[in-house]
Amino acid sequence: MKTRFSSLVTIKKNMLQKSERVLQQANKNLQNAKNALQESLMALDEITLPKEGSMAEFLANRSLLDAQRSLIEYNEKWVTYAQKEVADAKEQLKHDMIEYEKFKYLELQEIEKVLKAQKLQEAKDLDEVALMTHGKKIKMRQAS
Repeated sequence: MKTRFSSLVTIKKNMLQKSERVLQQANKNLQNAKNALQESLMALDEITLPKEGSMAEFLANRSLLDAQRSLIEYNEKWVTYAQKEVADAKEQLKHDMIEYEKFKYLELQEIEKVLKAQKLQEAKDLDEVALMTHGKKIKMRQAS
């Protein structure tokens, strides 16, 4: 049954679904960030320090360690950003769910009001029909 809230309920439902998709994407992004951080930490563990060699080898190894640490720092920032993104998406989803439920409730109230009015009108119509048929029976008895 269509009410004045039906189109709003549809819009709110679409917004809710969009928020769910955004949250799924944010969770996927967070998982990717965590995986990248884990991989960069494992790569740091795989770097071995030379025990002997030339100064150039030591400097090259030091540069490699610095680059890996900077990659880890970047990935940590990415994880932090992705966590904030997930929190924001959850908050938006919560807000959209409340809005959807609010308008869904209003729609149900409107439907109940219309159904109640219809039942009342049907009862009045039935009473009117009963009075008419009762009146005809009385006239028929009087005529006989």
